[in-house]
Amino acid sequence: MTTTIDPAATAWLLAATAMVLLMTPGLAIFYGGMVRSSGVLNMLMMSFISIPLVTVAWLVAGYSLAFGDDAGGGLIGNLGHIGLSGIDPKTVHAASGIPELLFVTFQLTFAILTVALVSGAIADRAKFSAWMIFVPVWALIVYAPIAHWVWTPDGWLASLGTLDFAGGLVVEIASGASALALALVLGPRVGFKMDAMRPHNLPFVLLGAGLLWFGWFGFNAGSALAANGTAAAVFLNTLVAGCLGMLGWLIVEQIRDGKPTTFGAASGAVAGLVAITPSCGYTNTMGALIVGLVAGLVCSFAVGWKFKGGYDDSLDVVGVHFVGGIVGTLLIGFLANRAMTGDNGPQGLLYGGGLGQLGKQAVGVIVVAAFAFGVTFALGKLIDKTIGFRISREDEIGGIDFALHAETAYAEGVHGHGAPRRLGDGPFGH
Repeated sequence: MTTTIDPAATAWLLAATAMVLLMTPGLAIFYGGMVRSSGVLNMLMMSFISIPLVTVAWLVAGYSLAFGDDAGGGLIGNLGHIGLSGIDPKTVHAASGIPELLFVTFQLTFAILTVALVSGAIADRAKFSAWMIFVPVWALIVYAPIAHWVWTPDGWLASLGTLDFAGGLVVEIASGASALALALVLGPRVGFKMDAMRPHNLPFVLLGAGLLWFGWFGFNAGSALAANGTAAAVFLNTLVAGCLGMLGWLIVEQIRDGKPTTFGAASGAVAGLVAITPSCGYTNTMGALIVGLVAGLVCSFAVGWKFKGGYDDSLDVVGVHFVGGIVGTLLIGFLANRAMTGDNGPQGLLYGGGLGQLGKQAVGVIVVAAFAFGVTFALGKLIDKTIGFRISREDEIGGIDFALHAETAYAEGVHGHGAPRRLGDGPFGH
């Protein structure tokens, strides 16, 4: 515990915070390239609008609920910091030696990205107005409690001994389970299982994946909350896991389909990065290699489960983030390493035993997934029953961009027939 500001840690966290914030625009481009041309602007907007909506909710009450003093039972923080009450530029985050305002902002960027991830499951069919209601409410009633459980010393999962270095439970599993719930609330897209629905812009997908990968170094290494050897090790683990995730996915494609794809390369890298997120601070470099490879292999198959299960997870949030998050969280029980965790830390099965830790990880996975799914499903249903969460069939077929935003992304129109780019460009413009 410290009451003085650490300049090195502060400088690193300032940079890491900016990197994590960039991940949301990167996700927008990644998702935007994956949808059809008629929905790219809406997909971009669903990520971008999450930035101001979550920011307001976080500053008003989200930070206090997540990281305030425990209100009882390790379940939720109190409202002692509502509106950032009691926090000023001189307030130091005692556990790290950085200004608490910087810690507030760093954690805010995580909350923004997490809810933006959910949007990929409902691409091409959600009302933008409904999404704007969903985002801040979800951040307060789903994200904040889970963050408190896992990342505060008094949180009940933290007290149990469940480990999550940078967000396998809080970000990946929470967003993946919520994505599945919302996909079930809205139902499948028109043409699901019949139309190809291929990504309209693969260069966008690769660019977005690159921006995500860059930001992920701030996401993971920044979570060390210090400029030290742990941050350096986590940085390398993040690189290694992304690389092996890509290779694992491409191996599956080569064997199964005969050709490795650019889409597979981007998806595999993200799968590896997702899986290393919870474990990056607890495994050594060889462990990170295993985590990334397993995630790439498993997630390459998991994205196809939606066709058997009948749920339309449009952009594979469940197959990559939910499944990848589970892989990385559980592998802590197998791969936790003494050099990373300290002499009293958990020991993985490949490094001397760890069934107890594996059980604690499993409890975290089950509880977080069940809570996120249940609360999200209820919230989605409530919005759907009141203002409606899904656009009309006609608007979905005609193109969600023009229906909701009076724009199209490309001059030739969404179907190549010269549709107007803005409402005023059409025959009824003024």
